[in-house]
Amino acid sequence: MSKLHFLLCLIFFFAVACGGDNMEGEGPPETENNSFNRGEMLAFWADDIIIPAYSDHVEGLDILLESMNAFYANPSQSSLNDFRDAYLSSYQTWQQVSIFEIGKAEEIGLRNFMNIYPANEELIENNLNSQDFNLVLPSNFAAQGFPALDYLLYGIEDTDETIIQLLTSENGRVYTEALVNRIRDLNTEVLTDWNDGFRDEFVSNDGSSATASTDKLVNDFLFYYERFLRAAKVGIPAGKFSTNTEPSRVEGFYSMNFSKQLFQGGFSAVQDFFNGISFRTGRQGISLRQYLEHIHMTADTEVDLAAAINEQWQSAESQLVGVNNNFQEQILEDNPAMEALYYELQDAVVLLKVDMLQALNIQVDFVDADGD
Repeated sequence: MSKLHFLLCLIFFFAVACGGDNMEGEGPPETENNSFNRGEMLAFWADDIIIPAYSDHVEGLDILLESMNAFYANPSQSSLNDFRDAYLSSYQTWQQVSIFEIGKAEEIGLRNFMNIYPANEELIENNLNSQDFNLVLPSNFAAQGFPALDYLLYGIEDTDETIIQLLTSENGRVYTEALVNRIRDLNTEVLTDWNDGFRDEFVSNDGSSATASTDKLVNDFLFYYERFLRAAKVGIPAGKFSTNTEPSRVEGFYSMNFSKQLFQGGFSAVQDFFNGISFRTGRQGISLRQYLEHIHMTADTEVDLAAAINEQWQSAESQLVGVNNNFQEQILEDNPAMEALYYELQDAVVLLKVDMLQALNIQVDFVDADGD
C-alpha cells in the first residue's frame, strides 16, 4: 500500500468515526424531536379539534340558512332579530375554524371568501343594484362572507324598518340568499373533504419536513395568530400599522358590541389548539404544549417554553378584561388600552415564531411583512 493510499484511508476512517451519523444521504440522529409521536398528535388535532369544530360550524350555518328562510317567509322585526342572532352565532363559530387553512380550505382560499373586513360598501351596493356579480372572483372578496352580511343586516340602512324593506326587495333577497348559501356551501365542502379522505391523508403525513402535516399546520397556526388575530383584530384598528388609528376596521363593525366577543372566540381557539383541548369534551390531548414539554424534559432545558407561552397569553387575557365590548368605542375613547392588548399579544410572537419553531425544528413558510 502506498503512503498516499494509506493516508487517504486514515482520513476516510477518521471522517466516518467523527461524523458518520451525519454523512450525506444518512438520516438525522435520534433526537427529542423525532422521538415524539407526531402521528398521535395529528390524529388528536383532526378527530378532537378540527373536524368537530367544522361540524359545529356547519350545523350553525344550517341554522343561519333556516333563519334566513324564516325571515323571508314572514318578514318582521322578530324574524330579523332571529336572522341576526343566527348570523352572530355562526360568525362566532367561524372563529373556531379560521385557523385551519389546510387541505380543501387552503385549496379554495376559504378565509378570503369568509372574512375580509372591512366590507366594501360600494362594491356590495353595486352588486346588489346591478345583480351582475360573481362571488367566485377575488375582486368580490370584500363583498361577501360574514362582513358583507354584517353590512346588510345592520349597516346598509339607518333603521330596522328600512333594512327589512331593502332585504325583502327582489335584489336584496337575491344577494342575501347568494351570500348565505355560499358561506354554507364552502364550509360544507371543507368539512366533507375532511370526512371523505383528507383526515387520513393528514394524519398519515406525520414526518418532519416542510410538506409534512405538522410543519404545515403549525405554520398556518402561527400565520393566523400573527396576521389575523394580533394584527387584523387588534393592531390595525388600533393604528399599530399606520400613522393614525383606524376604528372603522374592527371586526363586526356594523353590528357593534361584538368585536371583543369575536376576538375572544379566535383567541380561545388559538389557546385550545396549542394546549390540545378537545372541542367537544374539553379533555386535554396530545398537542403542541405536550410536544414542547416532551422536549423540555428530554433535553433538560432550563426554560419551560410551553409554560412561558401560556403565561404570556394569560397576561393578554388580563389586559383584555378592561377592554370595551365594542373595540371601535375603545379605540375612540382610550386607544392606549387597545395598544397594550396588542403588545401583550406581540410578546408571544417571539416565543412562538422563534423559540417554539426552533425547538420543534420547523421552518417558517410565510413572509412577515410587518417586520416582527
